[in-house]
Amino acid sequence: MATRPLTHADHERIADAIRDAETKTGGEIYCVVARSSEGYFFQAAFTATLALFAVSIAFAYVLEALWVSIRLPHFLIAQAVAAISLSIVLWLAPRLRIHFVPRRQRYKAAHANAVKQFLARNVHRTATRTGVLIFVSIAERYAEVVADSGIDARVGQHVWDGVVRDLTAHAGDDRLADGFVHATGVVGAVLAEHFPVTPDDVNELDDHLVEI
Repeated sequence: MATRPLTHADHERIADAIRDAETKTGGEIYCVVARSSEGYFFQAAFTATLALFAVSIAFAYVLEALWVSIRLPHFLIAQAVAAISLSIVLWLAPRLRIHFVPRRQRYKAAHANAVKQFLARNVHRTATRTGVLIFVSIAERYAEVVADSGIDARVGQHVWDGVVRDLTAHAGDDRLADGFVHATGVVGAVLAEHFPVTPDDVNELDDHLVEI
């Protein structure tokens, strides 16, 4: 997933893409990118500690097979020191944590953040309920399109799945800005098909990408 920071020019390109898409539709498009959707310290520490204990047990059997004896108190102290050291490393290096979190749990956290952003940014409060959030969480390698009830009732999930595939492919090539521009164009075309712009159309949401 993308690691290069988005520049001011990238933000301008995405904002222009949103404004261009919304000239053809009464719907609203909002874009959010999160560096991470969760801190994951406790989840990572728990998983890493379990793995450490499993390795310790295997190591103990190996020592026994080699006729090497270690006093139990010393073995337990070594385990405790290793667990504490591992926790300190995870605390000081947040980027390592996600590697100890199962993918399903990562995706669950990212999805929850997408829904949170959809509500927090008032994408659900447009007059015709045709707001669409394009969301990316970089650490989890996750993207989602969240559509309000007005448009979601008319558009199949396979359409949004296609947008997500293209967006994650762009992000994987470190072209996140291009991905947002392309996704905005596709979503705008879908909105224009079902909700074309009207003479009294009002822009209800800000036309820019939010980084959190």
